[in-house]
Amino acid sequence: MAEKFDSLEEHLEKFVENIRQLGIIVSDFQPSSQTGLNQKLNFMVTGLQDIDKCRQQLHDISVPLEVFEYIDQGRNPQLYTKECLERALAKNEQVKGKIDTMKKFKSLLIQELAKVFPEDMAKYKAIRGEDPPP
Repeated sequence: MAEKFDSLEEHLEKFVENIRQLGIIVSDFQPSSQTGLNQKLNFMVTGLQDIDKCRQQLHDISVPLEVFEYIDQGRNPQLYTKECLERALAKNEQVKGKIDTMKKFKSLLIQELAKVFPEDMAKYKAIRGEDPPP
């Protein structure tokens, strides 16, 4: 799988370099540089075809739209993964806290109900298999 990404990365780097060179040719355009310009344009077309071939190899890869938003904002897309993990850990801690609170509440509720309704709670505990009935 990594070689597919390596191939795409290589083609993208070549394409970007070709565009950079094309920009230099266009900014200092002279009629004598028409041949070089045509050659660079042909390289661009070939580069786009190479990138399209890589796309076909990676058709099953999906990238969350938020990653592209990070890139558009000039942020490192690897930060997206880091921030997702941090949000997941925070949510995990929050849910764990709720579970612990509910367990404490259940325990206290059972204790208080046992004081008020001892017979009913003994039956409840017997049904649940917690304590045998007295």
